[in-house]
Amino acid sequence: MGDDHHAAAGSGGKEETIPLLTPYKMGRFQLSHRVVLAPLTRQRSLGCVPQPHAAVYYAQRATPGGFLIAEATGVSHAAQGYPHTPGLWTREQVEAWKPIVDAVHAKGGVFFCQIWHTGRASNYEFQPNGQAPVSSTDRPVAPKESVDGLSVTTYAKPRRLRTDEIPGIVNDFRIAARNAIEAGFDGVEIHAAHGYLLDQFLKDGVNDRADAYGGSLGNRCRFALEVVSAVAGAVGRDRVGVRVSPYTDYMDAADSDPAALGLHLARALGDAGVLYLHAVEPRMRRPTERAETRHSLRPMRDAFGPGRTFIVAGAYAREDGDAAVADGYADLVAYGRLFLANPDLPRRFQLHAPLNQYDRKTFYTPDPVIGYTDYPFLSDETDDGVSK
Repeated sequence: MGDDHHAAAGSGGKEETIPLLTPYKMGRFQLSHRVVLAPLTRQRSLGCVPQPHAAVYYAQRATPGGFLIAEATGVSHAAQGYPHTPGLWTREQVEAWKPIVDAVHAKGGVFFCQIWHTGRASNYEFQPNGQAPVSSTDRPVAPKESVDGLSVTTYAKPRRLRTDEIPGIVNDFRIAARNAIEAGFDGVEIHAAHGYLLDQFLKDGVNDRADAYGGSLGNRCRFALEVVSAVAGAVGRDRVGVRVSPYTDYMDAADSDPAALGLHLARALGDAGVLYLHAVEPRMRRPTERAETRHSLRPMRDAFGPGRTFIVAGAYAREDGDAAVADGYADLVAYGRLFLANPDLPRRFQLHAPLNQYDRKTFYTPDPVIGYTDYPFLSDETDDGVSK
């Protein structure tokens, strides 16, 4: 196989530069390419404990200098909203993550863990003692048709968090981040997107509070920024990324002015000095729908600040990923479904090789192999640098 940063153009013996496969320095981390494994819920952590087959899955997708973000990982028992999603609040969980992280590091990868709290996107069965999940509000998520086989389609009526309870959840994030570093992760990504707890505070379509965490844009962002501050204080801001989705309305979490929300968050996170901002494209209003829109993430990228790492996600193909990097729209591009189905995605991009098709029916099944570690790699016959 040729080097990671070029592919044969197939004419005149010249090499073309593939923007996605050029090196990039993200803080202390020297990356060999810009193709990021997006955080993908896979529901294969039995009893919320990561399993040995996860080491195979992540190591398959690791490359020397490649950046991987682990699936959303709960910061507490009460943070859970789906079956068999991993956590980082017990000693058993921390120990279970260690060989998984080691497997990625053995391949030369850089590995962050996404930490989350689902808030009202949960149900009684996932909560301690069957209690109500917590949120910014006491209004539930409307019942949903199943998306890609995710288990929860109806949601419990949440309990509105009291003001004096919020510091406790901030501390849950802080402890989970410390546990992630103890498990060997290189850093953490705070999940403040997709209608989960932090997003429930950010969006005025959900947040109906009258205290210091509701009302104005600054108040609605307060909880998320307190989490960022606490996590950065625990593990170092140079090990912290944040994922946001101001334009999406997942889990009924919509905002009346997403552009203003995105700009406010980008400026505040830039001022906080976090390592990167990971933003979901405006075109992805819902998980399985891509819709054209006049909105762009470029104002957020500019507001985040020059020289800071900006990651984009949202149904990217190779071509528009290359364009995003080439014109400075983004530094890194996160791939989800394509990377799930193509464990050697950077190599396929390098060789212009065909891609495996993903199977939605197996995204969230607990099977340790099917739809998880059984997607094929390119055969040796294609490992010749010839464009396909």
